[in-house]
Amino acid sequence: MFSFFKKDPTKKLQKAYEAKLEQAMHAQRNGDIESYSMITNEAENINQNIQKLKNAKNNLI
Repeated sequence: MFSFFKKDPTKKLQKAYEAKLEQAMHAQRNGDIESYSMITNEAENINQNIQKLKNAKNNLI
């Protein structure tokens, strides 16, 4: 009934995704390629979760 009061979980994940990408960029600029690849992998996992939530939301509509 009051579903419009619920927060969108994808917004929180999107912010986390963008933060991880920024961390990865800084690691790459500092020459730490190992950390860059690990952080980029974490960012891609977050992005996959975002896509899953969006697909589930679209399937409900």
